[in-house]
Amino acid sequence: MNRDEVEVPAWLNVSRETLERLFAYCALVEKWNPAINLISKSGISEIWDRHIIDSAQIIRKMPSAAGLWCDLGSGGGFPGIVLAILAKELQPETRMILVESDRRKSVFLSEASRLLDISVSVKTLRIEDLAPQNVDVLTARALAPLSTLCGYAYRHLKPQGVAIFPKGAAATREIEAAQKLWRFNCDAMQSHTDSEAVVLAVRGIQRA
Repeated sequence: MNRDEVEVPAWLNVSRETLERLFAYCALVEKWNPAINLISKSGISEIWDRHIIDSAQIIRKMPSAAGLWCDLGSGGGFPGIVLAILAKELQPETRMILVESDRRKSVFLSEASRLLDISVSVKTLRIEDLAPQNVDVLTARALAPLSTLCGYAYRHLKPQGVAIFPKGAAATREIEAAQKLWRFNCDAMQSHTDSEAVVLAVRGIQRA
């Protein structure tokens, strides 16, 4: 990635120090990727828009005082590490939990968090084995259908919490399928990186 050629959207109004952390994170992903396949090889050349900005846009749906966040299936840290970097400046009291079952990736997440000096706790667990987390915000990117994600959110969110899930062109169908199993309020924001994608903010999740 040539950092001189990246575009920073106007809504990502952060300090130069935060941008430097995002660039440093990109470099860490590029360094570790050949060994543990954090993202696809083609994704490396598009890491800024396809992964950093796509993850960062979730911050636009975050509550102003999120408190405790949890990212499920964190993989290479998208969106969890990106959000933790932004939170260090925008919501410094926020703590982030990253859940990843692959031990190699969880080692990367822990090491990246240490090097980037961000407030992150990594749990090397399958989601099904995770105790209820009682968090303010739950995120997951490219993990599972919305009907499954609602089940995770129901288990791990505080009653007034919000689940934020980026979804692709099938978002409407996923919402309709989830509504057969769950009752919830859903607010959709157009994705900044994909004209056919949205970012869903889901609240008030109850069994149908």
